Amino acid sequence: MRSFLAIDLQKCTGCNNCELACSAAHTKSFNPRRSRIQILKDEVRNLIVPMVCLQCEDPLCEPACPTGAISYNEKDTLFVHSHVCIGCMNCVTACVYGGIEIDPRTLKAVKCDMCWGDPACAKACEYGAISMVEAKEEGFIVRRENVDLAFQKIGIKTEEVSE
Repeated sequence: MRSFLAIDLQKCTGCNNCELACSAAHTKSFNPRRSRIQILKDEVRNLIVPMVCLQCEDPLCEPACPTGAISYNEKDTLFVHSHVCIGCMNCVTACVYGGIEIDPRTLKAVKCDMCWGDPACAKACEYGAISMVEAKEEGFIVRRENVDLAFQKIGIKTEEVSE
């Protein structure tokens, strides 16, 4: 069964533990810039929004990749094959949710692979703001509510963005 990460913005404090855990799990370094989850902060507006791949039902990043570097793994998670990625950034541009980044060291695309079913970010979140949910109706409802809240916080109406 396909799963994805759900972020409860009401619980997120912006502590960055998720970024550090992700970076450590994937790059063996504590470098938030190399994390596959990014915390968007605007202290003036009291805005904290974690940005992570939503594992869309109809992903725009996958067909945007000219080399086929984005595909599903055996856990049914969409991820980037770094050895195939050429760093063209088509996937970054295609993702309307900011779920894909370019690693500053490798210059290749990176996105959440949910740590192959055991997400380090969720384990590191002391506030319970990150959870892995199954792609069933309840999971989609949770994701939609969180995406709607995130877009409200940054001042975008969700009708303007299509998944």
